[in-house]
Amino acid sequence: MSWIREGELSLIERLSANILKAGPMPKHVAFIMDGNRRYARKRQVERQEGHTQGFDKLAETLRWCLNLDIREVTVYAFSIENFKRSKEEVDGLMELAKQKFSRLLEEQENLEKHGVCIRVLGDLMLLPLDLQQVIAKAVVSTRKHNKCFLNVCFAYTSRHEITNAVKEMAWGVEEGLIKSSDVSEALLSKCLYSSSSPDPDLLIRTSGEVRLSDFLLWQTSYSCLVFQSVLWPEYSFWNLCEAILQYQLNYLPLQKAKDLHKEQQALQQLEADRRCVAELLMHHGSGNGKPTDAQSRQEHLLSYVAEREERVQGFLGALQHRRDRYFTDLAALTALA
Repeated sequence: MSWIREGELSLIERLSANILKAGPMPKHVAFIMDGNRRYARKRQVERQEGHTQGFDKLAETLRWCLNLDIREVTVYAFSIENFKRSKEEVDGLMELAKQKFSRLLEEQENLEKHGVCIRVLGDLMLLPLDLQQVIAKAVVSTRKHNKCFLNVCFAYTSRHEITNAVKEMAWGVEEGLIKSSDVSEALLSKCLYSSSSPDPDLLIRTSGEVRLSDFLLWQTSYSCLVFQSVLWPEYSFWNLCEAILQYQLNYLPLQKAKDLHKEQQALQQLEADRRCVAELLMHHGSGNGKPTDAQSRQEHLLSYVAEREERVQGFLGALQHRRDRYFTDLAALTALA
């Protein structure tokens, strides 16, 4: 089954899509694709068949999203917690992932046509080496595409991601790329696996469960959360429309909360910068022992902010280079094999 299904919506689906698109539309939608195992029990088939049907539903859902002008989708494909399942099921999921990413490599023309960039978010070193390599090759081969984005969270939990972001900042301090005073909420956001993406506007979980299961905890603080009872392999275009309608009904309060948070974040950063400048002036003095006037303090503040932003951008560039090199090196190993 192809990752991106070709085909137009039916007439009634197109009419409904056009009505929805008259209102505010989410640009980034995240899915917790839950219910594959229950679907298998319901249909009295093997668990692996349930997971295969779940992947097929993802391909169909991506087609709907493209037709609805939703250009970024993030999916929870495999949690680190899933490693606790039976060896047979975990091995089956690893093999299914390898097959599907290998199939993706055969669909370069289709992916290039739609401009699909594939990103895989998670601790890939927890995966078998052969799966790491095929994932890396898929990521590298679509890296320059920029029309739409599919983020696959694999070997992922949000707490693991946040912990890793803290380690990345600690690495930056140890390497002298940033100062400890540069560490902030905004910087942590840029050190997450998802740093290249805007936060999801809408998060959908299927199967009737009403919890996030350690998925995008940081990124969905101001997202619309929709919990639907349908099992993932049975998900329909109309289920997606229902979720988007809930997003539209809650759009204004969500935007207000986002805007307020941005204002508070900017104020917190300004106060932190002022404290750092005050400490620097106290330690170094003004040169003549006299208190620094307001204009001079403002000049010092502007200079400090410019230096901090330069440090932070240099650190983020080095971090991105390190991440890109990981995928590039793995993909090169695949080519040599």
